[in-house]
Amino acid sequence: MNKMNKRRFLALTSLGGLAAPAAQASVKPPPRPGPGLLTVSGAIGKGNRGPIDAALDQMMVKHKVAFDRAHVFDAPALQRLAAIQIRPTLEYDAKVHALSGPLLSSVLEAAGVASAGDVMLTLRAVDGYAVNVSLTDARAWRMIVATAIDGQPLALGGLGPQWAVYEADTVDAFKDKPLKERFALCPWGLYHVDVKRG
Repeated sequence: MNKMNKRRFLALTSLGGLAAPAAQASVKPPPRPGPGLLTVSGAIGKGNRGPIDAALDQMMVKHKVAFDRAHVFDAPALQRLAAIQIRPTLEYDAKVHALSGPLLSSVLEAAGVASAGDVMLTLRAVDGYAVNVSLTDARAWRMIVATAIDGQPLALGGLGPQWAVYEADTVDAFKDKPLKERFALCPWGLYHVDVKRG
């Protein structure tokens, strides 16, 4: 009987020893993000990339962006966030267009930005245009990171690939301004958000 128990013990042990590596092999590493479309730096969570690379982050260096760590969103990461739709009248053609994308506050939350306290944002576009907006105002205005217009992706070379924008027709701070003055705080071609705590 002792002999049988030893055999059974050895069989179970060897099966257990084989099962563990098989289970480990089935666990896949998290997917690497695709090309970064939006970088959030400053007062964020742990981030998913390291510091500025002076050789490879040429546009950021030219725009005097600096950080030790950042959170980079690729297209699928932005698409995974709940999207909302707004319908502002745009200054470029004086027509109403459907813009959709996640709330800016949702993007910042996904980057680990704490919502409490005084938080200032610098929104920077690919042409270097930058504006400062408080997170409180961005929330109140329901500012979105638009990724699509009229059901089509925003294009680089147009207003995209992202546009920080609000529905100016309905926001008290902007609705009574002339159309050409409603979107000064809405950089199209948005590629970087710097987060500072007061």
